[in-house]
Amino acid sequence: MMKSHKIHTMKFGGTSVGSGKAITNVVGIVKDALEQGERVVVVVSAMSGVTDALIDSVRLAIEGDRWGYLSLSQKLRDKHEEAIQQLIASSAEREATLIAVGKLLDQHVELCAAIGILGEATPRIHDAVISFGERLSCRIVAAALHHAGVNAAGVDAGQLLITDNSYGSAQPFWDETQRRITAVLQPQIEAGIVPVITGFIGATPDGSYTTLGRGGSDYSAAIFAAYVNSDLFTIWTDVDGVMTTDPRIDKRARVLPYVSYTEIGELAYFGAKVVHPKTIQPILDRSIPIYVRNTFNPAHPGTLIGPENQPSTSIIKAVTAIQRVSMLTVSGRGMLGVPGIAGRTFQATAQSGANILMLSQSSSEQSFCFTVQDDKAVTVKDAVETELEYEIARQDIDRVDIANDIVILTVVGSGMRGTPGIAGRIFTTLGANNINVLAIAQGSSECSISFVLAEPDMKRAVVALHDLALETVPVA
Repeated sequence: MMKSHKIHTMKFGGTSVGSGKAITNVVGIVKDALEQGERVVVVVSAMSGVTDALIDSVRLAIEGDRWGYLSLSQKLRDKHEEAIQQLIASSAEREATLIAVGKLLDQHVELCAAIGILGEATPRIHDAVISFGERLSCRIVAAALHHAGVNAAGVDAGQLLITDNSYGSAQPFWDETQRRITAVLQPQIEAGIVPVITGFIGATPDGSYTTLGRGGSDYSAAIFAAYVNSDLFTIWTDVDGVMTTDPRIDKRARVLPYVSYTEIGELAYFGAKVVHPKTIQPILDRSIPIYVRNTFNPAHPGTLIGPENQPSTSIIKAVTAIQRVSMLTVSGRGMLGVPGIAGRTFQATAQSGANILMLSQSSSEQSFCFTVQDDKAVTVKDAVETELEYEIARQDIDRVDIANDIVILTVVGSGMRGTPGIAGRIFTTLGANNINVLAIAQGSSECSISFVLAEPDMKRAVVALHDLALETVPVA
């Protein structure tokens, strides 16, 4: 049989590299692809739980709890050393990997000690501490592959993914990143080496580690997939694929065999946790097929994500929910015809460091509402009231209100576009279940409709709308 020589970028999430046993599955998946003639690029997250532990270590160091961060560092050492012992039988290889991991964890303790002396951690130091998670897992996975006979080499993304200094949510410098990936990764791939790259992290031009935001391993992996001209990009996780809803809310949830780029963009943004919202951006222009598959059930075909909107047996494909959200409402009869109120409100929101998840405005222009994460709500309210202080004093604006304990529900499906009666069917379903809609928004893509509901109504609403996604014939 003729071998393909396709370039296949694979991203393995935290649970996929969470233990020695899990990494054994990773090794098997990579070897299977190599045997099919594929050239493989591997991107790894930190072992499950490690990023949270590293964040805790920063907090303990700031508090001056030396015993706390030392104890936590020892637990991290034990976790990684246990995986190494399980994976690598050769004493020389095992010892070399243990030494490399030990040096990184020593550096972690040194950074925590410095934070303890200062009593604070700058965003730059915070990112430096968090970067250890991926740097540790990268070495272990590369060593495990090498021990299994794969010509693998660990690669630090700090050498490749060059970003600005927006620590905690860094943005790539695209041209320099592409230049470095082409110069460093392409020769390795052509030489038959399997690069094992740290996900989630990059570095500034001067070499300071940065992170791309929580869940950014998918994003960074997509960047590598795009710039090595991958033929295929697979996100390996701990579920069988993208599902019709959260199975913790409705056990009837099933795997979607196909989802379009547009649909997954909506699903990812509005709460589906399988794929990071930014993942599609680097892939779009290249139309690279993306698979979401289960490391622990590799026989399952998973979900294919592609550029085309394909017809399905139901117009609504999936129902998602975002929790821990607050809704702010700006209202006042004096707003009618006054230009710039919404723009200034959104500018104040951005300057307070919050993202607007959804917005809705009445046709009378006497009120509009928007949603942000709970922990930003009060800060945003204060910022907006400061920005609109003059209008509030003149009573053009009556008030800025916060509604807590709400959720955003979104129904997604490209088949909704141009199909009459879908919104009516959805509202009828919610009404029949005595669920009150507080606000509604529909994107210009017409493949999603979002609602703001009271949090106690969430489960009932998800289950009721999920019924529509499970219908086996198109909605009339």
